[in-house]
Amino acid sequence: MKYVLVTGGVVSGLGKGVTASSIGVVLKACGLRVTSIKIDPYLNTDAGTMSPFEHGEVFVLDDGGEVDLDLGNYERFLDIKLTRDNNITTGKIYQSVIDKERRGDYLGKTVQVVPHITDAIQEWIERVAAIPVDGKEGPADVCVIELGGTIGDIESMPFIEALGQFSYHVGPGNFCLVHVSLVPVLNVVGEQKTKPTQHSVRGLRGLGLTPNILACRSAKVLEENIKEKLSQFCHVLAANIITLNDVTNIWHIPLLLMDQKAHEAILKVLNLHGVAQQPKLEEWTDRAKLCDALHDPVRIAMVGKYTGLSDSYLSVWKALLHATVACHKKLVVEWVPSTDLEDNTAKEAPDAYKAAWNLLKGADGILVPGGFGDRGVQGKILAAKYARENNVPYLGICLGMQIAVIEFARSVMNLWDANSTEFDPDTRTPCVVFMPEGSKTHMGGTMRLGSRRTYFQVTDCKAAKLYGNVSHVDERHRHRYEVNPDVVPEFESAGLAFVGKDETGKRMEIIELPAHPYFVGVQFHPEFKSRPGQPSALFLGLIAASCGQLDALLQNPSHLRKPIPERISSNGVFLPKVYQNGHKKGHAHKPAKSLVNGNYYSNANGVHV
Repeated sequence: MKYVLVTGGVVSGLGKGVTASSIGVVLKACGLRVTSIKIDPYLNTDAGTMSPFEHGEVFVLDDGGEVDLDLGNYERFLDIKLTRDNNITTGKIYQSVIDKERRGDYLGKTVQVVPHITDAIQEWIERVAAIPVDGKEGPADVCVIELGGTIGDIESMPFIEALGQFSYHVGPGNFCLVHVSLVPVLNVVGEQKTKPTQHSVRGLRGLGLTPNILACRSAKVLEENIKEKLSQFCHVLAANIITLNDVTNIWHIPLLLMDQKAHEAILKVLNLHGVAQQPKLEEWTDRAKLCDALHDPVRIAMVGKYTGLSDSYLSVWKALLHATVACHKKLVVEWVPSTDLEDNTAKEAPDAYKAAWNLLKGADGILVPGGFGDRGVQGKILAAKYARENNVPYLGICLGMQIAVIEFARSVMNLWDANSTEFDPDTRTPCVVFMPEGSKTHMGGTMRLGSRRTYFQVTDCKAAKLYGNVSHVDERHRHRYEVNPDVVPEFESAGLAFVGKDETGKRMEIIELPAHPYFVGVQFHPEFKSRPGQPSALFLGLIAASCGQLDALLQNPSHLRKPIPERISSNGVFLPKVYQNGHKKGHAHKPAKSLVNGNYYSNANGVHV
């Protein structure tokens, strides 16, 4: 097994996750099998109980692991399925060591950070790296490890020590260290400054790790004299100093690495030149160019309570992007705080109320993502009501499905006190109830988590057609509450179709309004399995409905799943030769104002992508 360790210096938020994912993409394009591990040096056992404001979204794996959002980047970029053990936290390591100590495994020894904690970290890495994650038998060729945080953080010290020991343990030719650092440009001077990176590398070497490759984040390409200076003071070959400059979308990052021959540097350090081939990233290149060339906007209103931090809905945003690129549209996400849609805001902050409703009414489609708690729920209900009454395409995920059920009960069935017991434990009309196997005393890991099977009850529904007319689908869940099965017959009589249920037939998984152009709610989270070349079926349905392509998509669900390279010329120009719905695609459009997410790369206009 070969190992590539990605560390970060100077400041957090440089994009180690995207860099690690991109390294994996290039190595995979060289014909190697790749797996990934993310190390998070916090004491939480997992990310399940952390607020999105603290750490972004909680990503859910097939096995029910609640993990860091960077594992979502790995899965999307590498098209793999990771396990909960691919996310290592300080809490997990200390818990495993303490459990061993309680069992007497250490035979009375004094348990210390060195060697017991550091040994546990190394054993965990070796064990997890051997787990196949790409559907093939046997371990991968290369394991890409990302160490979260910044070099010098006190909480990451045990991991630094363990990884230093690990590099000697696996030996030369089996370990490559890529250090991601910042090369800022001070406006006053106008010069790229190397001192922060010098200090970062010096600190790293003082801790027992020597970088083989420097990946330098900068607004522009590094100047040659800057590379030479970094090479001299950081003791890294100039050929192994890679620029990660701002780009128009993150799909360009693997291409940046390939163009600068980063894969050759890594293969040389790992002695893999004899088994690796030249990277083949033609489809990836086409997709990156296509994304840049799209100008015809489709506006999706994202209604939630964490809209101030778009990382809270990172997988949802990525799934929307995958679908819009497949439909050859430019994604514009309108972030609508759900509380701003409520009547109280109309009294207290009328300008915010007006702005929120203008965004909602100006959108081509509406999406209400998952969430917890009662803050902003009334605003989400109003958004679902607006979509239902005005035939605006709607997708509700988890809580978004539950509030659609509540809204239908109140507005269509005249059950004005209908509610969820999450928001009103004493409601007389409980449409959504707490699941019987859940725990009300322990938060972490007590929800219905991971991949579960949903069976379609009818074949003549939009969801079944979008999934390719299969009898069932496996999607990932994360919820404590569910639609009350006792009231389902009343809803069905009133016109709300429960087209997907679990194997018992008692858990409602998918709802639809048959007469609506596209009104779908799902209890699961389809965003977690969306991939750049294989967008989620339900997100694809939302985007297609929002831009008038749904009928064509339902007739042939596979025809929009991948970008069409012929539409992109050699210089990335969108070729105007394809017609859809009677309109010529690719003609000049006013560029859409992009409100898309990202804290890593930005385009020439300063818009993060």
